[in-house]
Amino acid sequence: MTVETERRPAVRQMSLQNWGLVLLLGLVWGGSFFFARIAVAEMPPLMLVMYRVVIAAAFLQLWLLFNGTSFRLALPHAGGFLALATLNNVIPFSLIFLGQTELGAGLASVLNATTPFWTAILAHLFTTDERLTLPKIVGILFGIAGTAVMIGPGLLAGLGGPIWAKFALVGAAFSYGLAFIYARRFRTLPSPVVATGQLTASSVIMIPLVLALYGTGELFTFSDQVWAATVSLAVLSTTFAYLIYFHVLATAGATNASLVTFVVPVSAILLGAVFLQERLESFEFAGMALIAVGLITIDGRLFRPRR
Repeated sequence: MTVETERRPAVRQMSLQNWGLVLLLGLVWGGSFFFARIAVAEMPPLMLVMYRVVIAAAFLQLWLLFNGTSFRLALPHAGGFLALATLNNVIPFSLIFLGQTELGAGLASVLNATTPFWTAILAHLFTTDERLTLPKIVGILFGIAGTAVMIGPGLLAGLGGPIWAKFALVGAAFSYGLAFIYARRFRTLPSPVVATGQLTASSVIMIPLVLALYGTGELFTFSDQVWAATVSLAVLSTTFAYLIYFHVLATAGATNASLVTFVVPVSAILLGAVFLQERLESFEFAGMALIAVGLITIDGRLFRPRR
């Protein structure tokens, strides 16, 4: 180990700008559970994954074109983007949408909030600059406790949905954790190029898969409400979200970027309450409070001595 490596900080610190982007990303991704809950009422989960990544990839290609950034930067990394697309889009999107055929938007986002737990462990095992620290461990435990409080009473009452659907969401969270670590290898590329490369690769995977499973006869037989939710999911919760996501990942690290999944359930539950008439309970407010404490603890600014 070199002197330079030994002096490397044990954990990356989040700037206020990155915290703001994490909160914004949490709101946008919370909306993804809201839009998906509407779309899967009519559209098969794998077909929804295809539309989500294809529409988002098209918008990102236009983004690069209008900003004068060449997509050729991504071509030497084609194999890597196929792997990233599988871990960060194909597997988790499919598992989440499959689970959402049985689970509500809020519950699905809560299970997805286990992502920082998996990411922190994987980052500690496979990286040198994102080691676990006591504040991070305590903060993650608060976040997990918050998710448990938000979901626990519903499970005890038998309202949590089938167990396979819950495992599907947990599997998606683990896949996201792997993707957070794998995506570090693209830090030398501009964030819009990484986002475009990932979603273009996802489109290459999903289009032939969906055509083989469903053919062309059922591709366009959906209501206007479902199409509106699908386009919103693709543009707002995918195109815009991944531009933020890869910027935070490059500047703050995998574990810090994964903290967004603690914010997602809060925004998803609030959106579900406003637009889907899902009733808010007192335990959900308590869970939100615990998640907030967890994020504050991980940040650590309030606990540092002031001169």
